Amino acid sequence: MAKDDVTQIRIGNSPVGIIGLKSVMEDMADEYGDRPDPEVQEELLNRLSKRNYVPSRVREDYGKAFLREFKKVLGKPIEEETPEGIQIKVLGPGCVQCDRLEQELMQVMSETGITADIEHVRDIKEIGRYGVMGTPALLINGQVKSVGRVPLKSKMMEWLREAQGARR
Repeated sequence: MAKDDVTQIRIGNSPVGIIGLKSVMEDMADEYGDRPDPEVQEELLNRLSKRNYVPSRVREDYGKAFLREFKKVLGKPIEEETPEGIQIKVLGPGCVQCDRLEQELMQVMSETGITADIEHVRDIKEIGRYGVMGTPALLINGQVKSVGRVPLKSKMMEWLREAQGARR
């Protein structure tokens, strides 16, 4: 299995790796693009459940997340879920600087005791959707905080404390 076969999506407040998501959506795009949401959602669940474990108690949550991702692929408007807590995205293809930013961010979180959901976005197309013109880039709760460099730990600490205060 190639690394690209797994796509990370958000289901509820958790990032979950889904096997074969991109290929299933490409296969369904033409035939299901104009069908009603419940029908598309059910077909996505049926196809993706063959290679992924979908717990029965959260099947509906998975279906909604799959449908949201399908709409993104088709370029249709979607309602993003607003996750609770601090949401951090490190944007970068996995270069030394990008990985360093992620590591230093985790050190700062450990030192301060601040918890957050960290996602490292490595896919170039996905990074492009954020409109940043360089990597590594750091987003906290959807706001671009840094582009093209690894910020000082003291600055990251300040941003995390601000984000923590805003979420209370």
